[in-house]
Amino acid sequence: MHNLTKERFEAMVIKAADMLIARRADTRARADFATWKMMAKLNGTSALPPEAQNFLASYRKLLERMDDAEASEATIQLMYRTYYAEMGGAGAPPELPARSREPVMESGNVTAFRRLPNKPKHAAPNAKRPLPVALIFACLVVVYVAIRYYWR
Repeated sequence: MHNLTKERFEAMVIKAADMLIARRADTRARADFATWKMMAKLNGTSALPPEAQNFLASYRKLLERMDDAEASEATIQLMYRTYYAEMGGAGAPPELPARSREPVMESGNVTAFRRLPNKPKHAAPNAKRPLPVALIFACLVVVYVAIRYYWR
């Protein structure tokens, strides 16, 4: 029974490591694809490494058969599988849960920024104000003089 639990534990550790590699590979694939796609729009494809040019060529071929979103996701999945193997993932890359994102609306190269929420004011208008420094100093002088007068 002890060997069975040890084997299960080792399998869970390996699976956790593979999931970490899978998340890294997916993140890297999505970031690289977005960068390469933008460089292609700016006619900078020749500056990309050969691997990137190959992925973009397969993306263009997929665009002939499907719309942009499907072609992009298919290319990202291809890149994900490649990166997963490069990063040392064991076996077939695991399926990652779909990312919940807001739909991206392409509007050229303009990014819409959200306004930050207003910060609450620190002090209420009717709050007591701290004593001025001069008043505190005057009180200390009075106490000092009173003590000196008392000791004489």
